[in-house]
Amino acid sequence: MVDTLTVGYIGLGLMGKSMARNILKAGFPLMVHNRSRGAVKELVAEGAREAFSPAEVATQVDVVFTNLPDTPDVELVALGEAGVIEAARPGLIFVDHSTIQPAAARRIAQELGKKGVQCLDAPVSGGDIGARQGTLTIMVGGPAEALERVRPVLQAEGKTITHVGESGAGQIAKAANQIMVAAQMVAMGELLIFAQKAGADPQKVVEAIQGGAAQCWTLDVKPPRLFAGNRQPGFKAYMQAKDLNIVMETARQYGAPLPSAALDAQLFNAMLQMGMAELDNSAVIGVIEALANARLLET
Repeated sequence: MVDTLTVGYIGLGLMGKSMARNILKAGFPLMVHNRSRGAVKELVAEGAREAFSPAEVATQVDVVFTNLPDTPDVELVALGEAGVIEAARPGLIFVDHSTIQPAAARRIAQELGKKGVQCLDAPVSGGDIGARQGTLTIMVGGPAEALERVRPVLQAEGKTITHVGESGAGQIAKAANQIMVAAQMVAMGELLIFAQKAGADPQKVVEAIQGGAAQCWTLDVKPPRLFAGNRQPGFKAYMQAKDLNIVMETARQYGAPLPSAALDAQLFNAMLQMGMAELDNSAVIGVIEALANARLLET
């Protein structure tokens, strides 16, 4: 390893734990913190050091990574009591892998910037599989020099790292990504139920169309899980719904009409009301099933 950055990681959820583990495996000294301590103990057993607050992490590392559920969580960790800002110093780099509002990413960068901290909003795409395998796509907003400083760490987490622009640009890219992801998940659910109700084998239909213009990651990866009756996450439906709510709020701020994304947001919010919040985002097919009075046949 060329770089000797000491790394802190806050937020060890479904994806964060795997991403932190890959940083540790790459040889970076790692300090970890999480509200629930089980994941912390697991990584400590593998060689990480334990911390009990974001401020404690920030005092002892060169770069702090966060991977948290929503905007208020990131604001609390970055700017709240015992947060990163309390231990902020010139030269510290703050990298947020969460998916949050672009305006919040800019606000955090501005506040931490007053303390000499460089901030990167660096949301990711690729789900739990990409997190485990270290093949995530990482979209980065913030200073280019800060990105180059932490690039060796990011390369332990992902295979595609793109500097999109200034602070907030990474979050805008992630919102755009989630527009496409939601559209694919909904379209897949519709085509599977359409094929079944119209009298064709959905599995054969997928085989027939995935080599043509309909080919996409969703159609390549998700149908086998659905046909096997597996609707467990991957990427949880309530997180997809949260991301789409960010999309719609940001679109309203900038006067960008998103009619298709608005409908997709309603379908994912319906999943939450139907008790499917913890299922995979591909389980939006359950809403289509309810509307069609059908159930996808499993193998």
